[in-house]
Amino acid sequence: MARTTKTKSGSSSRKKDAGKAIRGYKEAMDYIFSHTDYEKQRLLRYNITTFDLTRMYRLLKEMKNPEKGQNFIHIAGSKGKGSTSTMLARMLEAGGYKVGLYTSPHITSMHERISVNNKHITERQMTALVRQIKPAVDKLAKENIQPTFFELLTAMAFVHFKNQKADYVVLETGLGGRLDSTNVVQPLITAITQISIDHQRQLGYKIEQIAKEKAGIIKEGVPVVTIDQDERALDVIKTEAEAKNAPLWVTGVNVDFSSRFESSREDGPHTRICVQSETSKFEHLKVPLPGDHQALNCGLALTIIDQLKNKGCEIENENIVQGLENVHMPGRMEVVFNEPTVIVDAAHNAASLRALIATIGQHIPYDSLIFIFGCNADKDILGMLDQLQYGADKVIFTRSSSPRAISPDELAEEYNELTGRMCQTSLSLGDALKIAGSAVTRGDVICISGSVYLVGDAIKRFNRIKEAARANASQ
Repeated sequence: MARTTKTKSGSSSRKKDAGKAIRGYKEAMDYIFSHTDYEKQRLLRYNITTFDLTRMYRLLKEMKNPEKGQNFIHIAGSKGKGSTSTMLARMLEAGGYKVGLYTSPHITSMHERISVNNKHITERQMTALVRQIKPAVDKLAKENIQPTFFELLTAMAFVHFKNQKADYVVLETGLGGRLDSTNVVQPLITAITQISIDHQRQLGYKIEQIAKEKAGIIKEGVPVVTIDQDERALDVIKTEAEAKNAPLWVTGVNVDFSSRFESSREDGPHTRICVQSETSKFEHLKVPLPGDHQALNCGLALTIIDQLKNKGCEIENENIVQGLENVHMPGRMEVVFNEPTVIVDAAHNAASLRALIATIGQHIPYDSLIFIFGCNADKDILGMLDQLQYGADKVIFTRSSSPRAISPDELAEEYNELTGRMCQTSLSLGDALKIAGSAVTRGDVICISGSVYLVGDAIKRFNRIKEAARANASQ
């Protein structure tokens, strides 16, 4: 069993707050954010000291194990987790079920991470949850056990879903899988989306190492579903499933799956899939999100539904179709401005960036593609820069608000050395947009990508622009 360790960050402020009542939302958020937040640390070790499931188990025990008795679908992977989770949740909701959805990271608000039937947790609910978990956290603090920000948020999500009497909970991992704070549940189904190189400093530099970490969510005898993907990753998943006596279903291998891209006057450019499984048959089903990669995610979500049906879930095909029609995901191929067209997409690894560039080419005509790009230091930087050179006509490097963001100058140096191509740098998103705006023509497209933080910054910026325009129009 992993040893329990004391984290230093914020320990003095937490001791000061022990026993102090939470008076409102601001104090509740201050209390949560006073705990160690690994998402904001530039250098992060991924081991049983930093990511210590013992802390999570102890916290949940003090809270009388709110995760017990809930119907979880646990999803890990390098890319497509959020899309697969959202499509699955919308389908189950359309079937009449109350569905909890836990995702990370968020785009613009932390409340996006915890939702029930597409309604984000409210400030009042969040405050009540902090008050509810604080006595357990304060008790652990006396033993020098300091849960992290993500552990607290995950525990709060479990309580919220229990309070809301969710029929199913779609639970997305944060980082990795094996040591992730979500990996304390006993799920009905586990699912693994596409695995690619990402978070190498934490998960490893080989795809087999990363797959091993992701496959750490597989449980004894619990069905696991995945997609046909890199043979090295798939072999690891197969080995882990066999070791855990977990039935394995692979969309595109032992679940019939095919996809095709088409364009029509009614629907414009889009992808359709055909899926035939044990309980269902779908022909020419429209994928709600653009891109061939989203067809794979949609097929995986349908395979999860198939396995849930085998466990008593009752849902009609028309509900599934209706649920997919209700899917919308901010920050995924989202057009935030017109004339010129500005797209934001939270592609944060090489595989995601390659898929994004291909999807833009399929769905949006343009003369030139201008990328405003920034990413975190723990990413596959060279892999992403390699993809940029083949898709972007012009690149402007900037940095997001993330403490882990790599500097624009470093990105530019790496890009020039790798490709020999020219690029520009800017210290802020606003300045980057000014540079892009001075070069853009009506037929060009600006794409902001590389980091969830950067995309969140962009969405907030363009929302303010839209609000100002509406205010001026009403005067």
